[in-house]
Amino acid sequence: MVAVSGGVDSVSLLHMLSEATDHEIIVAHFDHGIREDSAEDAVLVASLAEKYGFEYETQKVALGPQASEETARYHRYAFLRNIANKHNAKIITAHHGDDVIETIAINFHRGTGWRGLAVLDSDVFRPLLHLSKADLVKYAQQRKLVWREDSTNSSDKYLRNRLRPAAAALDTDVKRQLMALRSQQLESKKQIDTHIAALIGEGPNYSRYFFTHIPPQVALECLRYVTRAKLTRPQLERALLAIKTASSKSSYQAGAGITFDFTTRNFSFSLLK
Repeated sequence: MVAVSGGVDSVSLLHMLSEATDHEIIVAHFDHGIREDSAEDAVLVASLAEKYGFEYETQKVALGPQASEETARYHRYAFLRNIANKHNAKIITAHHGDDVIETIAINFHRGTGWRGLAVLDSDVFRPLLHLSKADLVKYAQQRKLVWREDSTNSSDKYLRNRLRPAAAALDTDVKRQLMALRSQQLESKKQIDTHIAALIGEGPNYSRYFFTHIPPQVALECLRYVTRAKLTRPQLERALLAIKTASSKSSYQAGAGITFDFTTRNFSFSLLK
């Protein structure tokens, strides 16, 4: 299942996949309703799906122009995962190397630990990380592909856009080193997650005593693991405080659709479907 926004990145990815014959392709388009002209993106993507003979899935919501990048991402991936589950499909996105560098820059700007380098790590398949934005534009131009430019990509409202020029200006060797560091940290993350899984088990109930008495940094790593990395560090810190102090039979809304429920000895949590 290919996430296609209508921009040059995903249009290029879709064209590449159209030339591969060993996959069954589903095109998925999510209209956030942030821009007034977003319906034209959906028209383009639907026409591409028809052109290539691919099944098409779409959804439109009305988040409005004030929606944050985080809100838009949350709703987009909720849609993508729902459609992927429906078709038992693998999600593929058109993230490229410049996206990696920009995301690392955002994490550095906000203040990050080592995980700020281990970006774009999930069950989503991203086959274009070895390419740059310029590579994809060149690919599309050479094949006379048609795409749409998202006007919000030039808006200073979004931190990513404000940091993009500085990230793009980084020396090629620096970018290469950051990509190498990302690979190292992703491997470290896998090893840490393996140890955490063996330490705390797979739930659904977890010991409040355990989380209260281990070092705070270890507790945050364990909590990040059990919540599937859906919470920010401040949210994790507040959730850990709730684990330590909440009364029995109470609940705590941690954010990102996660609710913690407490007994005297244990806690469990639920994810918003």
